[in-house]
Amino acid sequence: MKRSLSLLFVLALLCIAHHTCLANDGYNLWLQYRPVQNSPYLSSYREQAQHITLPGRSATSNIIQEELQRALGKMLDTTPEFSNAPNPATTLIIGTRKQLPELSATVDDETWNNLGTEGFIIRRIQHNGKNTLWIAGNTDQALLYGTFDFLKLLQTHQDISSLDITSIPKTKIRVLNHWDNPDRTVERGYAGSSIWDWHRLPDYIKPQYIDYARANASIGINGTVLTNVNANAQVLTPYFLKKVAALADTFRPYGIKVYLTARFSAPIEIGGLDTADPVNPDVQQWWDEKVNEIYQYIPDFGGFLVKADSEGQPGPQNYNRTQAEGANMLAKALQAHQGIVMWRAFVYSNETPDDRAKQAYNEFKPLDGKFEDNVLVQVKNGAIDFQPREPFHPLFGAMPKTPLMMEFQITQEYLGQGTHLVFLGSLFEEVLDTDTYAEGPGSTVAKVVDGSLDDHALTGMAGVSNIGTDRNWTGHQFGQANWYAFGKLAWNPAESAADIAQEWSRMTFGNDEELATKVKRIMLQSHEAVVNYMTPLGLHHIMGWSHHYGPGPWVTDKHRDDWTSTYYHQAGPDGIGFDRTASGSNALSQYAPEIQQQYSDLSTCPEKYLLWFHHLPWDYTMKSGNTLWNEIALHYQKGVDQTQDMLDDWKSIQNHVDDQRYDQVLAFLQIQHNEAKWWRDACLLYFQQFSKKDLPEGVPQPEYSLDHYQNYTPVFVPGI
Repeated sequence: MKRSLSLLFVLALLCIAHHTCLANDGYNLWLQYRPVQNSPYLSSYREQAQHITLPGRSATSNIIQEELQRALGKMLDTTPEFSNAPNPATTLIIGTRKQLPELSATVDDETWNNLGTEGFIIRRIQHNGKNTLWIAGNTDQALLYGTFDFLKLLQTHQDISSLDITSIPKTKIRVLNHWDNPDRTVERGYAGSSIWDWHRLPDYIKPQYIDYARANASIGINGTVLTNVNANAQVLTPYFLKKVAALADTFRPYGIKVYLTARFSAPIEIGGLDTADPVNPDVQQWWDEKVNEIYQYIPDFGGFLVKADSEGQPGPQNYNRTQAEGANMLAKALQAHQGIVMWRAFVYSNETPDDRAKQAYNEFKPLDGKFEDNVLVQVKNGAIDFQPREPFHPLFGAMPKTPLMMEFQITQEYLGQGTHLVFLGSLFEEVLDTDTYAEGPGSTVAKVVDGSLDDHALTGMAGVSNIGTDRNWTGHQFGQANWYAFGKLAWNPAESAADIAQEWSRMTFGNDEELATKVKRIMLQSHEAVVNYMTPLGLHHIMGWSHHYGPGPWVTDKHRDDWTSTYYHQAGPDGIGFDRTASGSNALSQYAPEIQQQYSDLSTCPEKYLLWFHHLPWDYTMKSGNTLWNEIALHYQKGVDQTQDMLDDWKSIQNHVDDQRYDQVLAFLQIQHNEAKWWRDACLLYFQQFSKKDLPEGVPQPEYSLDHYQNYTPVFVPGI
């Protein structure tokens, strides 16, 4: 018996020693804090972690100490000593300007002022004759950001011998938009149920709430909208406000404010009024009193996110009022409390327009300069609806007197949802780097969003969350990278997607060079791959009806034309594409003259947007020399080939990834590869009806008939 037990013990030790035996379900996200091994900087890391001075005495400084103890213990197998004031033993100092006046005097006033409340410095200094590292800022919140940045350097095995980092967020409001409902369903959510357990709040604070706050703080996210934009007015009642207050208390030490969605008709539904007209004095008074009540529960409440006059949601149009009149009513109620309104520009009328892409511009452009100072107009990155690729929204650059807040979708509603690997950092970067020409060359979308183009102080970026109760938070392990990329780009819209991918990969999976190279390569080709096998050359909105999963170019004859695929691709015997030039809907006129000139001319229009702006014959000659039909088919095939490349790369690094995460990603990549072929075959068969042309060499014949694909309808797709 003893021998058997000894043998089991030895086997257990061997299993533990082998990395593939260790279970890793992804719960720790990018905060894995793997032991630092085979790094030339290991000794300097350990030296730096010996004695830490942390003079702060607050809930946030306690979090800093706990995070350092957790991270340094795991990475360096060391337990640092902490002191309240610098002394000869100090190797790392973490303190604010006020906490360390003598040391702070070495930094000029302008630098301190530029840091604001969130910016931080990580600097190598000489202190008591010793080479010491200093993490500095004006607030404990800044120190928390700086601490996470320092730990990122250790996680990614960076040289810290001569650091001089100054990091200041370029946008003020950096929020996740949770499309979570009170019944814990999540609209467009693909990672389980809502993490907000309303039934057990306020008495039970799940540990996941704290880990959620840690993760967000580690990438600079400072706000969360807890509820769905398709709002339920009940969340504004005392029953829910007590619960919201408990979450606010939990998040506050991490620098995270809570926001709520405000249903425009709430004065009727929970207030007993017979109108929600924004110019009605009784309605205004009701909102004033409701806002005051909210601040009694949550003294630092951030404000409201509003979806109005869109997809059946009530709004000011119900009363023949403008979007500015609706937003300003709420803004005035919030002003005394320094709260803000994030008013979504996703607005369109009940009648099908000549071009859905023109709706938001037509509604909001005339209102430029008519919003209160505490209103951000929240604009999707493109004018349709989070497509795999869209030109930037024409409102960016068109409203210089109004701060515009970027809205990206982190959850992959139109991009394979929780099953396909799509690194959205590339999509975000592509949009942010695009020149609007609003004030001449160099007027990028990023400069509109960060306020630098038009000198706006109130700025922001919102990301529609992909977070749920799945143990890995996001359904797909690589879905975590999109949450991470959003936070990094919200902090600094000029960040490189390639750098973000490299950073996330090393923090999440490890620093082996082959591993890092292959994972980065997978990530950086993934967005282009999905565009190729779903919507190449500017095609858009050809997904399945309602659930938006899988191909559906045949979707037509619904109760709104602009909720169909045929409305957008307009395929017929004469060709394919949506003419948005002067000869068509003229949506192109909503952009600056430089873009109009470039995109209207077929010789200069980027081919990635070709069918977004032009309706062209099937035999149109592309720059490659191929006909348009052949080019479409070859792009679909290229997307399939790219998913195979991703699969091959992932298989080649099996020995560098723990079994649990490796197996899940492998299975999902295989699903993605198979579904890329589904997309290719279904779409090409459908469009071939009109082109009447054979598939080019290199594109295989579809496995099934068009009828097969049209009659296949996925059921119970999550997130509807």
